[in-house]
Amino acid sequence: MNTGTGDVRESGERIELAIGGMTCASCASRIEKRLNRLDGVTATVNYATETARVVFDGDPVPAEELIAQVEKAGYTAEVPRSADAAADDDGAAEAADPTRPLRDRLIVSALLSVPVIAMAMAPALQFTYWQWASLVLAAPVLVWGALPFHIAAWKNLKLGAATMDTLVSMGTIAAFAWSLYALFFGTAGEPGMTHPFELTIARTDGSANIYLEVAAGVTTFILAGRYFEARSKRRAGAALRALLELGAKDVTVLRDGAELRIPTADLTEGDLFIVRPGEKVATDGTVEEGTSAVDMSMLTGESVPVEVGPGDAVVGATVNAGGRLVVRASRVGSDTQLAQMARLVEDAQNGKAEVQRLADRISGVFVPIVIALAAVTLGFWIGTGGSVAAAFTAAVAVLIIACPCALGLATPTALLVGTGRGAQLGILIKGPEVLETTRGIDTIVLDKTGTVTTGRMTLTDVFTAPGQSEDEVLRLAGALENASEHPIAQAIAKAALARTGGLGQVEDFANVEGQGVQGIVDGHAVLVGRTSLLAEWSQELPAELASAKAAAEAAGGTAVAVGWDGAARGVLVVSDTVKPTSAEAVEQFRALGLTPILLTGDNEAVART
Repeated sequence: MNTGTGDVRESGERIELAIGGMTCASCASRIEKRLNRLDGVTATVNYATETARVVFDGDPVPAEELIAQVEKAGYTAEVPRSADAAADDDGAAEAADPTRPLRDRLIVSALLSVPVIAMAMAPALQFTYWQWASLVLAAPVLVWGALPFHIAAWKNLKLGAATMDTLVSMGTIAAFAWSLYALFFGTAGEPGMTHPFELTIARTDGSANIYLEVAAGVTTFILAGRYFEARSKRRAGAALRALLELGAKDVTVLRDGAELRIPTADLTEGDLFIVRPGEKVATDGTVEEGTSAVDMSMLTGESVPVEVGPGDAVVGATVNAGGRLVVRASRVGSDTQLAQMARLVEDAQNGKAEVQRLADRISGVFVPIVIALAAVTLGFWIGTGGSVAAAFTAAVAVLIIACPCALGLATPTALLVGTGRGAQLGILIKGPEVLETTRGIDTIVLDKTGTVTTGRMTLTDVFTAPGQSEDEVLRLAGALENASEHPIAQAIAKAALARTGGLGQVEDFANVEGQGVQGIVDGHAVLVGRTSLLAEWSQELPAELASAKAAAEAAGGTAVAVGWDGAARGVLVVSDTVKPTSAEAVEQFRALGLTPILLTGDNEAVART
């Protein structure tokens, strides 16, 4: 047992435990029942995420007592560590690849099972002693390949319980044992014995038949299911890792008037920290000093940075695109918006949809019912005058048919992968029950920025004063903007470089906070930014540029004025562009019978465009 040293993740009167040793949904059902026997405890165990969520109706039960109950059921439990520590462990696991032993077992079993199945199904491949060759090939699969199932079945047997592993172990051992009986004591071991491939049914005592292909094939198929399930669970966990990776790792704090670089995890509420241009905001807080533009697209999807100044709130993991900021931390650790987003994904993966609860209820009684049916079948055949060999054959058939436990595996894994993949694609799903009810949706509401549009700023128009060249306006403005980290500046610089093929040399570059940039480009004193910046240098926009700027802004674009050598020379329009795939996606929504609605803070003209 490892109780861990990390923090207990609580939300009100709630605790989560990491469960180890579960091999199927029946295991989760057993643990859930045992925990729910405790007074004032409501537990939900999710096999796919290997977690137990315990909610207390009254006084909380100590974690040690909960862990003890899980261990009495034959499994392990521990209190999860912090999200950051878990993320570090996941990073190390990437290199170790915990699914590799299962993959190796699957590959070896598959290589040995394929010829066994082929010989059993194709009479043309059944040479004189093919049945003995099948025994040699199938034995390692049953003994080594199916060893995890046998170990789990034995542990459950000692506890007086039965799970899906019990079925797999019983079915494969029964098939293998019967094959040994038929080979050594029946007629199946005689030279020249064949298994004809027939679609008809003939009554037989089974002493001439072997089921080695069943023992090897079922083992391999179940191993394949377990491997793909484990790989899917591991990939789904990448959604949480990706969210946690968005945050800053280190931060510069102000302590006793000095700047000190520390890990973000060491920040405390009330600390003052510095965010330089291009850096991520370390945690949620309030700006104390400085003004800048902050890229909030991680949180809002909006491509245009938000201007912030003293008194404005900023969110952790957003990017400072402009000037230097001094921020006072208001929320740290699990209280930040980023942590809440990660918790939302985790809650979605840990919850259970109604169909999963149904699957869990069925899987909890499925194994005992199948074993009982096999016993009834054995007794029925013997009671109706059939031979013991024929009765045993029928009972084995019942066990083997019930081996593939897709009911208990498919539902939680599908929900886990669905919510995890959604998070990777930027879709936060509140819970599995929400995913389940999407079949009843008839209307879909789409955000504009970053959803219908690319979410990236692009130069769309260039307006120039009479007598000015568009290329010259772009070349000088692009050279100056290339020295800035602002997303709008980078969009202009990128377009200028693509159109003119080269940018001028910049000297005396300066960033005017909240206004724009200025500097010397090829001997010209250039200003790029708001019209107020140009006005400070007595560079008023001509009437035609002013009207073009007003029209561009009315259409939802961002207009940037350009001037040099004492006069306004042009206006550059930057805006978000529609994704090439958006029209097709909207048509697909309509084909599904959904009514698409566009939701945007822009004006109606922009929305209709």
